Amino acid sequence: MTSSGKPPEKEEYAWVLDYLPYGSTDDRRPSYQKKPVVQAIGENNFVLMELVPKEGKIPEMQSRVYIGEGDRDEIDHVKHRISYNNLSHGAQIELPFILETNVIHHEERFVQFFNDAHPITNRLHMLELLPGIGKKLMWAIIDERKKGPFSSLEEIHERVGGVHSPQKVISNRIIEELKDDNIKYRLFTLPPRRPKQ
Repeated sequence: MTSSGKPPEKEEYAWVLDYLPYGSTDDRRPSYQKKPVVQAIGENNFVLMELVPKEGKIPEMQSRVYIGEGDRDEIDHVKHRISYNNLSHGAQIELPFILETNVIHHEERFVQFFNDAHPITNRLHMLELLPGIGKKLMWAIIDERKKGPFSSLEEIHERVGGVHSPQKVISNRIIEELKDDNIKYRLFTLPPRRPKQ
């Protein structure tokens, strides 16, 4: 679960979901006043955001770009956080592929999730929050990890037959969390920023 009490670290890298040469679709200014933006998702906390590219730079789709402190190659600055509904149609289509790539890129973190997942309540286990994993598969995963921790996503698939593509299962859960601002349990994402009162 993402709430550990301390504030989350800022994203250092993001994955490019879409490049919008004429700015956001919700920007009502005339075209000549709009600046290009990049829609992206943060690598660690899966924050959706719009980035302003440097003059003359067009980041490639599905590329990983540096957005941390200091000198950036392609990105000038982070414009703001956005919600799933602010994503362009193209960005929404790219999102599952990018997330699966990211899960594989950070395989150790997500394998650790399968090794460490625990009950949230007397009736609900963290593993059951993953799409397609019910009680039967949950117990199969728990029984397998008692024999020894999983060491890779491929091994999870090999040892627990019902989990065909762990990266897709995790990707689908992240998308569920991004789509629903009021989702009760967050395994991988940060809650949306609430407007200040």
